[in-house]
Amino acid sequence: MRALRILLILVVVLGGLFVAADRVAVHFAESKAADRIRTSEGLEQTPDVSINGFPFLTQVAGGSLDDVEIGIKDFEAKSDKGDAGIRIADLKAEMRGVKFDSGYSSATADRATGTARIDYAELLEAVKKQGRAQVAPGVTAWIDGLAYGGDHKVKVTVAIKTPLGTLRPSVLSTVDVSGGEVSAHADSLPAAGAFKLAEDRIRGVVDFRQALKDLPAGIELDRVQAVDQGIEITVKGSDLDLVG
Repeated sequence: MRALRILLILVVVLGGLFVAADRVAVHFAESKAADRIRTSEGLEQTPDVSINGFPFLTQVAGGSLDDVEIGIKDFEAKSDKGDAGIRIADLKAEMRGVKFDSGYSSATADRATGTARIDYAELLEAVKKQGRAQVAPGVTAWIDGLAYGGDHKVKVTVAIKTPLGTLRPSVLSTVDVSGGEVSAHADSLPAAGAFKLAEDRIRGVVDFRQALKDLPAGIELDRVQAVDQGIEITVKGSDLDLVG
């Protein structure tokens, strides 16, 4: 019995040492991965990286990780014109089936899902770049405000400058995603008092599209919806190159 107790104590001690070593190793790997992602994606801040699953060392020995979570506080997505584009807040992605080579110089993921958000103020700044348009003789219009309109709609405030003054009606718009772009389509069109607005021209102002390109690791837009804080985005991807 004494020998059995000693054996059990040794097993517990060795197990504890293994767990401690495993946790030290995973924290070191998370830090190195975060630095590598920051460099490869050109980020201003180091992202959060969490390697899930236990034991970590066994996964490393097999050359793959079951589940890796990546969080990026702010990410500058490019527009269709290739400029700085628009800032995406709180981008979070969960990578499944992450594989890496023996030299740890590259890593790929079988698939990924995640979420992100574009604040209304940030989206408004990007949309304003489309400028003003003439919607009737002597009448110009432009988007002047974006906010949550309830029921997953975006409230779009339009400034309409007429010879008699500037009006600021609002419309509710439905958001969607297609081809790497977030789009908003007005459910109805604003009016400008006695001035008759050309429908195609005013819709060309009220409706807008914003491209979001070069997202991290090649993930793509999946779905969008309007919420209180901004446009909530769902992203997904497969066969992703994480740090190559």
